[in-house]
Amino acid sequence: MMQEPNKSIPTYSDTLSYEDYLLRKGDRLYIHVYSIDEKTTALFNSGNTNSRQYARSGTSAATDLYTYVVDNEGFITFPTLGKVPVRGLTTRQVKHLLEEELSGMVTTLGNHTMLSVEVQVVARSFSVVGPTRSGRYALNKEKVTIFEALALAGDLSDYAYRHEVMLIREVEDSTTVKTFDLRSKDIVNSEFYYIEPNDVLYVRYMPGYSFGMNHVTSAISITASTLSFGVFIYSFIDRYVVRPIKNVQNTEHNHSSEEGGTE
Repeated sequence: MMQEPNKSIPTYSDTLSYEDYLLRKGDRLYIHVYSIDEKTTALFNSGNTNSRQYARSGTSAATDLYTYVVDNEGFITFPTLGKVPVRGLTTRQVKHLLEEELSGMVTTLGNHTMLSVEVQVVARSFSVVGPTRSGRYALNKEKVTIFEALALAGDLSDYAYRHEVMLIREVEDSTTVKTFDLRSKDIVNSEFYYIEPNDVLYVRYMPGYSFGMNHVTSAISITASTLSFGVFIYSFIDRYVVRPIKNVQNTEHNHSSEEGGTE
C-alpha cells in the first residue's frame, strides 16, 4: 500500500471532501437534554446517569432502551414533541431543531434559555469480508479512514488482492458498489478514504490462490493418503501372503533336502 502511481497502479483525482453524516432510516440517536430545571431534565431524559454509556455499549437491549430510532418515514418520536423529521439532517441540525422546539417548554432566566441538547449517532458499524478477520466492527469516532478500518480487522493477509477492493455503500434507498486499487498512494485524497456507517469492504483472494493453495494442499493430502494406504496393503500382503508362502516353500525345500541326504 501507499505506492506511487505508475502504469500498473492508478492515479485518483483529489475528490476528498469529508461531509457530516446525514441521518438515514434505521439510525439510532442518543439524545440528552440539559437544563437547570430538574423537572425538565427528568421529563426528557431517562434519569440514569449512565444512559450514554449504556446507549453506546452495543448491546441490543441497552441500545433499544436509551436511543431513538429513525423510522422508515425519517422520523423519531420524541416526548411531548411527537414525530420529529430528522432523515437527511446532520446531528448538529437535529440538535438545533430540538433546542428550538423545546425552548418554549422550559424555564428561562432573563433572555437566556437554559436548555441544551446533545445528539449522537450510536451503534454505528462497518463490515470487512475477505482474507482478513472478517466481521462487523464498531465505528467509535466520527472520521475513520480505510487504513484504520483495515487495522481494526487485523490488516489484510498476504493473499489479499489489493488491486481491486470493493466498497459497498448504502445511499438513500439504493446501494452503490465502487472498486479501487488499495495500493495507490492517491487513495488518501479520494472518495474512498473515509468509511461511513454500514459500509462493507470486500477484498478478494489473489487470482490462483484457490488452485495454488487449496488444490495443491488437496493433492498433497491425497498423495500422502494414497502412499499410506499403499504401504499398509504392501505390509499386509507381505506379512499374511508372501511370508507364509515363502515359509511353506522353505519347509518343503528343507524336507526334500533331508530326504535326499538320507537316501
